[in-house]
Amino acid sequence: MSEKIDWAKYVSETEKKIECVEISNSDEAEKKSEDSDKPNPADASLLAKIIRKGLVENKNDIEVQRKDPRSPLYSIKSFEALNLDPNLLKGVYEMGFNAPSKIQETALPALLADPPQNLIAQSQSGTGKTAAFVLAMLSRVDVTKKYPQVLCLSPTYELAIQTGEVAAHMAKFCPEIEMKYAVSGEVVPRNTHLTEHIIIGTPGKVLDWAVKFRVFDLKKLCAFVLDEADVMISMQGHQDQCIRIHKNLNAATCQMMFFSATYDQQVMDFAELIVKNPIIIRLKREEESLDNIRQYYVRCNNPDEKYTAITNIYGTVGIGQAIIFCHTRRTAAWLSEKMSKDGHAVAVLSGDLTVEQRISVLDRFREGKEKVLITTNVLSRGIDVEQVTIVVNFDLPIDMNGKADCETYLHRIGRTGRFGKSGIAINLVDSEKSMGVCKAIEQHFDRKIHLLDTDDSDEIEKIGNGN
Repeated sequence: MSEKIDWAKYVSETEKKIECVEISNSDEAEKKSEDSDKPNPADASLLAKIIRKGLVENKNDIEVQRKDPRSPLYSIKSFEALNLDPNLLKGVYEMGFNAPSKIQETALPALLADPPQNLIAQSQSGTGKTAAFVLAMLSRVDVTKKYPQVLCLSPTYELAIQTGEVAAHMAKFCPEIEMKYAVSGEVVPRNTHLTEHIIIGTPGKVLDWAVKFRVFDLKKLCAFVLDEADVMISMQGHQDQCIRIHKNLNAATCQMMFFSATYDQQVMDFAELIVKNPIIIRLKREEESLDNIRQYYVRCNNPDEKYTAITNIYGTVGIGQAIIFCHTRRTAAWLSEKMSKDGHAVAVLSGDLTVEQRISVLDRFREGKEKVLITTNVLSRGIDVEQVTIVVNFDLPIDMNGKADCETYLHRIGRTGRFGKSGIAINLVDSEKSMGVCKAIEQHFDRKIHLLDTDDSDEIEKIGNGN
């Protein structure tokens, strides 16, 4: 994603090829996963949605940009101010939303405006994006019209199902609103026409149904949601599919809603190509969380010395729970075996587990059944466990070029210091190269990473006491 893409040219070339491309085997394409050695962005996003128990409290301001200064912009402090259908409002409260989150305060009035306004919203997982666009989807439905009016695209089967479950929960008191999944395994007989109001699905299946089999008309849609946009454009083939679907919408009458968790410029370039004259809402990055986290590095010569450092720290500091990040699954497995043999309650989370297995591991960790969670980058984003007091980088995060991956570092150590509490991040450095990575991270965030001697129990006790 580092290479600059000319999205306008890309779309133009894609549209020229649309008529020549056979739309088929979408189920098979969507079942294929990325190399499990790499963090799968779709799986990480799904885990964040499922595991999170409540909204993230973000103290940063909302950043709003308007391409059209004539577009009115409002903010609300209560759901009542939105003049929702009473049964929808009842569903919102049933879900435990007592007051709008920061992103919802500004996004919902724009989403529900009349005439409809196009929107690009970017904020971290857990800030209420899904609930915001699901509420907009449900509000746009005219139940007297028996055809699909709203389409929500997700990058994977699991994420589509998760969105559908949120929609079903919110529409609990609106049984007249009908929804259908357009995902792998769902079959619609040819020469039929869908009567459900909302379609939630994956790009390949939606293309099959709408363009190949014509069981519903994309031009009749009044609202189009592209969810997990950052994941969508990072997954092979999904950009093409989204462009084909977008090409068949009636841009003059269809409200475009684009949601993403990242600030990557390519995501914005792609979004602004699809969403015309949007209001852009961003929840500013929560980097001040670093102020709650004391950062240290430990000099080691080899993996065994790294292991000794971990056991010295764990044996001295009064730790609630700890997360240890490794670069590879092989290292994670080796470390888990050694810690288990030494009597530590350890869980391992890596890319070779299914989503269901990962959820089970995380649930056990949240419940305190294991005190140490060893993982790869699959857990670097979006998962909050309140009891985590220490994060250890067994291997410092690096990018494909071997340079410091500062964004991943921020996400990793951000697993501690949550909810306004203090946390500890310890980086194990075993070479001059990794020392260079550590220094680069220190310079990037302009935060001192202090040397820690793990052979000195008094020094370790000091960090445990907050000194």
